[in-house]
Amino acid sequence: MPRDIWDIVLTGQVPCQAGCDGLCANIKISGYYTPGTFQQYVVGPAHYVTPIPDALPSDEAAPMLCAGITVYAALKRSQARPGQWVVISGAGGGLGHLAVQLASRGMGLRVIGVDHGSKAELVKASGAEHFVDVTRFPADDIGAHVRALAGGLGAHAVLVCTASNAAYAQSVLFLRVNGTVVCVGVPEHDPQPIATATPGAILGKNITIIGSVVGTRTDAIETLDFAARGIVKAHFRTEKMEALTSVFERMHRGELQGRVVLDLS
Repeated sequence: MPRDIWDIVLTGQVPCQAGCDGLCANIKISGYYTPGTFQQYVVGPAHYVTPIPDALPSDEAAPMLCAGITVYAALKRSQARPGQWVVISGAGGGLGHLAVQLASRGMGLRVIGVDHGSKAELVKASGAEHFVDVTRFPADDIGAHVRALAGGLGAHAVLVCTASNAAYAQSVLFLRVNGTVVCVGVPEHDPQPIATATPGAILGKNITIIGSVVGTRTDAIETLDFAARGIVKAHFRTEKMEALTSVFERMHRGELQGRVVLDLS
């Protein structure tokens, strides 16, 4: 290995040496830029293959090995402690409903779920203490409502698990002093800056805004352990490969609750 590469490794500047396995400089994202996502088999380096516990069926493990790890790592990065309030935006989605379960049942956090009213039942069943129907509040009012639910001061952390620019704009309004916004969902097509994250707003409440991409190998093992012990369970249904187009169409329309697992057999 060239000397300059060793220097980078020794100073912790290589992502995989700094706890950021998913930020490799040579990353290839399956399904977006690299074909082969829906193959029956894949070859992977042994030290990056996560063993699935015997008690956990493969179809139940599948959502954990992406969505589960992602939100678990994001919750850890939020620095929220047991008994504190966390808002999950997009709480009824594939990532969001797992985040609600991990936060409330696995990490002892008090959860406020924010999403479309059609997902209220799923979010509450996942362990949210409160549910907020985002369609029932004007942009200026939803922040005050959520802060009131979180003891009047606001949430300690917000996880934005949806790819909505509006959700990012609302996130800062949900926070209390020293609160943290964790960016998880990635808006596509026309991503906008967080409109409410002005210098005055950040300084006025000492707010932190951080990003969180997937997680580490340790996060993967811990997430599967939560699932194997029944603490978190993905809301999913299994579809054959032939239904893939219709699955994506329903996803685009925002009609999916939880996750869809493809049967590639």
